[in-house]
Amino acid sequence: MGDRGASNHSGVTDFILVGFRVGPELHLLLFLLFLLVYAMILLGNIGMMTIILTDPRLNTPMYFFLGNLSFIDLFYSSVVAPKAMSNFWTESKSISFAGCVTQFFLFTLFIVAEGFLLAAMAYDRFIAICNPLLYSVHMSTRLCAQLVAGSYFCGCISSVLQTSMTFTLSFCASRAVDHFYCDTRPIQRLSCTDLFVHKIVSFSLSSIIILPTVIVIVVSYMYIVSTVLKIRSTEGRKKAFSTCSSHLGVVSVLYGAVFFMYLTPNRFPELSKLASLCYSLVTPMLNPLIYSLRNKDVKDALSKLLDKKKIHSLNVLPLSLMF
Repeated sequence: MGDRGASNHSGVTDFILVGFRVGPELHLLLFLLFLLVYAMILLGNIGMMTIILTDPRLNTPMYFFLGNLSFIDLFYSSVVAPKAMSNFWTESKSISFAGCVTQFFLFTLFIVAEGFLLAAMAYDRFIAICNPLLYSVHMSTRLCAQLVAGSYFCGCISSVLQTSMTFTLSFCASRAVDHFYCDTRPIQRLSCTDLFVHKIVSFSLSSIIILPTVIVIVVSYMYIVSTVLKIRSTEGRKKAFSTCSSHLGVVSVLYGAVFFMYLTPNRFPELSKLASLCYSLVTPMLNPLIYSLRNKDVKDALSKLLDKKKIHSLNVLPLSLMF
């Protein structure tokens, strides 16, 4: 039996990404939709990182975390989107075994890192609102760097474990992954191995990842709400809540989509794909919009950057006319 399993595993050289089960006439529409969303992801997240790096007023812990959030969103969406778009134009829709492993590893690394980073951002807002006088002491540059590095480290450890567990399974004759990227549950369906132990370990690992981050976020906001309600002035309460609303919106979109995907029964794969689409592409697109539209500092920094470019263009134009 072991030899058979090894033979099945070693015989797999590539997978087929089935993608969305729609007619060929909708492929162009889906391609354009993916292209539009991915273009907005690139524009929004690169723009956000540029604004944070170029404006000295945004040299604070909150924007340090936000810059890393934009980097993570940009990276893990880039792991998924280009391959998904190319598959709308090819008949084979194949991805090599190594390519599938790489895509799975990188996507898992950055999506887990984002969960821990959002918890760090919740802690940052907790300190800013509940202990404002000690904010600069508690949220030192060293601690911020440690929190971000810890997020990436946890993402890396989780990704190594999940990738090794998933791709050491024995696979049957079918190579068709019923998804638009390499994800755990669709790949598990191809396995000839008894998945009971694998699912228990996978569930335990997911719980170890998700529970601490959710607890930190929930407890932080419990203290934040308690503190804000004690503020006497309406303007003060509004200002305090406005600093958290963007983060809370991002957390709600990401965790809502993740929970929906994992609670969707296996017999509804299309619903699972829609949920995956939300947190793999829609969330990275919305995050810069949520933070820029509801954040005065970001809007002011963006206006300042655009004014600089406008002035530079006006200075260059007369020189170009002279030559």
